[in-house]
Amino acid sequence: MGRVGMAVGIVGVVALAGAAAYATSLVETAQLTEGRNPAPPTERVRVEVLNAGGVSGQARAATVRLRDIGFDVVSYGNAGRFDRDSSVVVDRVGRPELARAVADILGVSLVNTDLDANLFVDVTVLLGRDWQGGAALDGIGADAPEREPWDPRGWIGR
Repeated sequence: MGRVGMAVGIVGVVALAGAAAYATSLVETAQLTEGRNPAPPTERVRVEVLNAGGVSGQARAATVRLRDIGFDVVSYGNAGRFDRDSSVVVDRVGRPELARAVADILGVSLVNTDLDANLFVDVTVLLGRDWQGGAALDGIGADAPEREPWDPRGWIGR
């Protein structure tokens, strides 16, 4: 009975740790979208995010934000040129409401339609130098102490 009790205890601790981690991620997501009431998409929306302003980390920051909400960011990276001052979200499939939803999450006001079925995405995000959303991610985890990898074997001995 001792091993069964230990196993039940371990499962309980693991469940509590998972719940705490999930709650922490919800708080961070809420901080990223502060002032907005983001609604997750009700269907799959394929998005590509491109850094077109040359500000380091923009595409990654926007990707994290969109994925946290539930958008399917299928690719992100740098645009061919870094000459955009203002950000734009582009509808690629003739459904501007999808592009508007992405724009609202990212705080981008300009939405255009430029149909291109060859891209295999519903929406393209071109982040210009004006996009300030990357700053919201800069501090996350910066003050967190360095931790050892979590190893449940330490609870039961090696």
